[in-house]
Amino acid sequence: MHHQVLTKDSTSRDSRVEFVCKPQRAAEARDAIAAFLEQLDPPPRAETVQNLLLLVSELVTNAIRHAGGVCTLRFAADRRALQIRVSDRSSAHPQDRTPDLTGRTGGFGWPMIRRLAHDVQVRSREGGGKVVVATVGR
Repeated sequence: MHHQVLTKDSTSRDSRVEFVCKPQRAAEARDAIAAFLEQLDPPPRAETVQNLLLLVSELVTNAIRHAGGVCTLRFAADRRALQIRVSDRSSAHPQDRTPDLTGRTGGFGWPMIRRLAHDVQVRSREGGGKVVVATVGR
């Protein structure tokens, strides 16, 4: 995996922790978020950790499968929320598809992402592409 950076900003009243990387596989993204979560004090609840592992796996898989790969994967946390940001080069927004029960073409990830996250936004990225931002309460 490329470019791992951990920053802690405690200059504001609300301390924020950020982590940036560029995974090439969903397993690398899960390892990255696990490392990020180990830095947090207090740690998130076990259910939140499981939801974040699923979210990051689905977001990165979607970027690899449908958008040509991940440009950056960012995690951020403050005392209220945890955030996952996945950027890619495609400007196409995620679409709902009929789930393929045979498992060949998927269709389950985007609905799962929207169910697990408290908020999901798709934003245009400067220079082209998009960023999918999923936020989970702490």
